[in-house]
Amino acid sequence: MASPGQSRRSVTTYQLSIKDVFDSLSQNEQLYAHHLSQAAWHGSRIILGQTSSEGTGIFDLILELHKACGGEWTEFVQRFGISEEEMDNFLDYSGMFMSKLNNFCGEGDRKIVPQLSADSLRKMASISPAATAALEKVIERMLSSTPSTLGLSDSTYYPGDARITKDEIAAIARVMEKHSVEPENTRICKSVNGNSAIYNILQASVQTNATLESHLKGSAIPINALELEVGDLQLNNASIRLKRGDYSEEMSKICEHLLKAIRFSANDDQARAVMNYVESFTTGSLEAYRRAMTWWVADHNPRVESNLGFVEPYRDPYGVRCEWRGVVSIADVKQTAKLAALVDNSTKFIRTLPWAVLDVNDGKGPFEKTEFQAPSFSIVHALAFVCSNVWEASNVPNYNDIRETCGFKNIVYANRMNANADPQRPFHWVHPSEAHEFKKVNHIIRFITTSIHELLGHGTGKLLSETSAGVYNFDPERAPINSLTGKPVQSWYRPGQTWTSVFDKLAGTVEECRAMLISYHLGDGKDMLSLFGYDDDSDIKADDREHYSFACVAFYSPANILVVIYHMYLHIGVEGLRALQAFNVEEQMWGSPHANV
Repeated sequence: MASPGQSRRSVTTYQLSIKDVFDSLSQNEQLYAHHLSQAAWHGSRIILGQTSSEGTGIFDLILELHKACGGEWTEFVQRFGISEEEMDNFLDYSGMFMSKLNNFCGEGDRKIVPQLSADSLRKMASISPAATAALEKVIERMLSSTPSTLGLSDSTYYPGDARITKDEIAAIARVMEKHSVEPENTRICKSVNGNSAIYNILQASVQTNATLESHLKGSAIPINALELEVGDLQLNNASIRLKRGDYSEEMSKICEHLLKAIRFSANDDQARAVMNYVESFTTGSLEAYRRAMTWWVADHNPRVESNLGFVEPYRDPYGVRCEWRGVVSIADVKQTAKLAALVDNSTKFIRTLPWAVLDVNDGKGPFEKTEFQAPSFSIVHALAFVCSNVWEASNVPNYNDIRETCGFKNIVYANRMNANADPQRPFHWVHPSEAHEFKKVNHIIRFITTSIHELLGHGTGKLLSETSAGVYNFDPERAPINSLTGKPVQSWYRPGQTWTSVFDKLAGTVEECRAMLISYHLGDGKDMLSLFGYDDDSDIKADDREHYSFACVAFYSPANILVVIYHMYLHIGVEGLRALQAFNVEEQMWGSPHANV
């Protein structure tokens, strides 16, 4: 398996251990976790359908081959003349595909292509008529090295025979905003009839327009056609329709298991969150999803944690439509308690950020909220992780109004983080003379920086906003001073604007850049390191960093460089090199907001 133009490296596979943690749950908790996990996994075909046109077909092919050989992959070598190397290549490809739930990598959207011939694939598929039929539907696109990344014309966020442009998407966004239709759970399908363009906004929901019509008649919610903006040249002689029922079958199965999960919920907040999930996924209403997030945030440190819905816009080439995410996890109570000190000291560290002003807002400055609402911060073990990337941590919800009024949650996935400590994990960008020591300490660096990244990176900051006409969350007559110009700020968010709508494709990059910079800015402080157990009495001494400047570091042997500060900077360099994988030279664009910083 390799991305186009890359040499093949063996694929490392990690098992996220969960059995012991799951067994520690009560029967009710286990049943709750089970049904939530079933709901999460029923969204896997949504992710497949959101990415590439061949993704679902390749998924079906892999499952059919596994079924036909009974999981005994050596049968293809013994009976069908496939070499062991080809078999290994196919299994590498299948493992990567199943991990990413598509043939494009989740970070960077680089296409992965199996390293075996069409003839060999056809030999494998001859094991059953169903496998042969599945292969022929996808073999050409499956083996093609193009497109190497997903652009507007290739992404199934924008299906249809007619090409769509960014200007058209922007014009449609204005119409959607006018009708209070948010983009997160939608796709746009463009078709042409004569000289007229037809744009169908496909909204994910169980119910279709027909089933909703009787409920919506007479209300302000659009049933089908959306009124265009007068004089919008991008949509001249066009029609826009809101078409509900996208992924209706999958959404129905998701809701079926969510309704079963409610019976085993631990408290009212949990039950209300799931009920609003069901309403949102049934009707397509993101207002119901916001209510779900409000109740979800109120459910502090549950034993069984979950996060379902259309959450992150990373894979949309336009940067606003979100991929399905279904994550279910089990809390590690003892490990979570160790992070309490970081949460309790949040305000202290916020006062050390570069934009803090000593005598303003309790030393936090005008660009921070008056009260930092310490979020729920938990260490969990992932039970189901249905997403194009298995993240080390998450900070949700993404709705700024909910974050400011109700709070948010920071979740660190311990069994995913544990993979960083695997001694067999390759580090391709570290000099061999330093690789051994780097492996010993890098997982510590990742845990420290990830914890800061989620809590203070994503958790700090205030969007200066006119929340409604004439109502501001700051004093516009005494606007904060822009530290770059030395003058009062001249712009802020207007009513209805969000950071996503303002920054579009760059929105994720802006946020991730801010979070990463904060984590590295605070990560080497002695007070911060002591919270994680690294002080004068630990094996890695916080004060040791004073003895290792970059000018003299070469004079020390690797055995002496077990110093957090040095390895943190080495880690930054490694991450920078790794991020280059997400850059598309031909398109001159970055495929991942975590890389484009």
